[in-house]
Amino acid sequence: MLMQTHEARLAALREELKRRGLDGFVVPISDEHMSEYIGGYAQRLAWLTGFGGSAGSAAVLKDRAAMFVDGRYTIQVREQVDGKLYDYCQVPQESIGKWLAANAPEGAKIGFDPWLHTKGWADQVGKALAKKGGELIAVESNPVDAVWADQPEPSTAAALVHADEHAGRSSAEKRAEVADWLKAEGYDAAVVSALDSIAWLLNIRGADVERTPVALSYLIAHSDGTADLFIAPEKVTPELEKHLGNAVTIRPRSEFESALGAMEGKTVSVDPDYGVAAIFRVLEDAGAKPVAERDPAILPKAIKNPVEQQGHRNAQERDGAAVARFLHWLSVEAPKGGETELSAAARLQEFRLATGALKDNSFDTISAAGPHAAIPHYRVDEESNLPIEPGSVFLCDSGGQYLDGTTDITRTVWIGPGEPSAEQKDRFTRVLKGHIAIDRATFPQGTNGSQLDAFARQFLWQAGVDYGHGTGHGVGSYLGVHEGPQRIAKASGGQAGTGQELHAGMILSNEPGYYKGGEYGIRIENLILTVTRDIPGGEGDWLGFETLTFVPIDRTLVDRSLLTDEEIAWWNAYHAKTRAILAPQLEGEALAWLEEACRPL
Repeated sequence: MLMQTHEARLAALREELKRRGLDGFVVPISDEHMSEYIGGYAQRLAWLTGFGGSAGSAAVLKDRAAMFVDGRYTIQVREQVDGKLYDYCQVPQESIGKWLAANAPEGAKIGFDPWLHTKGWADQVGKALAKKGGELIAVESNPVDAVWADQPEPSTAAALVHADEHAGRSSAEKRAEVADWLKAEGYDAAVVSALDSIAWLLNIRGADVERTPVALSYLIAHSDGTADLFIAPEKVTPELEKHLGNAVTIRPRSEFESALGAMEGKTVSVDPDYGVAAIFRVLEDAGAKPVAERDPAILPKAIKNPVEQQGHRNAQERDGAAVARFLHWLSVEAPKGGETELSAAARLQEFRLATGALKDNSFDTISAAGPHAAIPHYRVDEESNLPIEPGSVFLCDSGGQYLDGTTDITRTVWIGPGEPSAEQKDRFTRVLKGHIAIDRATFPQGTNGSQLDAFARQFLWQAGVDYGHGTGHGVGSYLGVHEGPQRIAKASGGQAGTGQELHAGMILSNEPGYYKGGEYGIRIENLILTVTRDIPGGEGDWLGFETLTFVPIDRTLVDRSLLTDEEIAWWNAYHAKTRAILAPQLEGEALAWLEEACRPL
């Protein structure tokens, strides 16, 4: 019989830990590749606790347990995880290491799965436990798997060739670049374990993880330009073998650990953020020298080549027309009442599918009515589904995966009848002003994302308000919708990517927001491409942004008196271009709606 309650699952895990002589265990949302989105087989935290967010961990002791999430999930964790079973802890203020040191018995043996955590995490938590005479123990097999009776198998979907016409560069060319880097740095090989890096380096894609088109695999890239790909045999097709050629040896995924064990005497680069603790341990035990160094595919993957850039513009045009059709539909149907968060998300999906080119969504659509719009990472389900009330704010953040590009767009709209409040218009217009400031920014080469972040916040700060998320993240090319290393965010809390200098070719989101808990939320998001700027008389190299997303922004929520002449000029130019791109793709009432939405402010 399957154990249905989360209480029963927690009890079963505690029994298993007792059987293994462990006093506790840490369960993260993670897979062996430290992916943001993970396959069903790796959803151990969701199975154990009921938590559905994309970042978090649980620490389980004999008589206590705690959930650790960041500020994005403060509300969600309380809705989904039983407070009688788990304490709620917010990171980074509270850490797993400190909590375990405070709550575990003296000399406790705490287990962790070394394939699901980084070496840095294990070192930190191990140190915290050692102060209490405790020990962090790497388990041979995951105890959650031992009690999860109906755990799904990893996906067996075939790996797919990503054609050079979309990739813009051959895999051989990319591998040669990595080989040059390895030789220059004095490394024999690099372990590449991030799934999107493998996909980019080999020009392959897959269907193993929801929302991100990657194939479960590992790669060892060698300094002579050859590589070993470790992938389940059932995922390999004749097309894949032909595409990879003789320089890439295809081996069963199950041989990865033994291949690491055969690298005695070699100096091997391993990414500290994506290479799990087990990889470092196996290499060290084998007599190899692992060096913590950023995955060599990460930066070149982020700098899109001209083919990827144009593909992205094409994907945006197609996606923009689908979103415009949705916004027209919403403007007609939502004011009548009867629509819900789920019905709106389903309708948007139909418009995207009608393009004939959609491969998947790039993330779960955030369809957020009224108070739910104040939860930045809200995810609607049957239980949380709210009606879209006439006379309210509705926020929709969504994206599509297309062969030529990955999209991500947020629009916040007023659902009539009636007028938004003065406060709602004020906050929306301040968010808009910040969005325009990022879009129009000009900055010297060498600037990083944290140096631009306040451009977006300044007008909200003037009103004594702010938002609790970053302003922009990198975006992949038919890959992850959240892609490093670049981002635009406050330079605090050791956030990855804020110190990364921006380069021409990098794609970012531009998404300032404002959230009034329990009432409404606002976010305006376009994607932007970093480009070179030629400034007459300027000294040195300068950069700026090209707007990639063209969909009308809701004028009902704008307080025109708060905008400068330059901002009004930006609005009018943006909507003139939006009309030029979308009008040829629309007809009838949707076209009439577009014409009205794009008229000058």
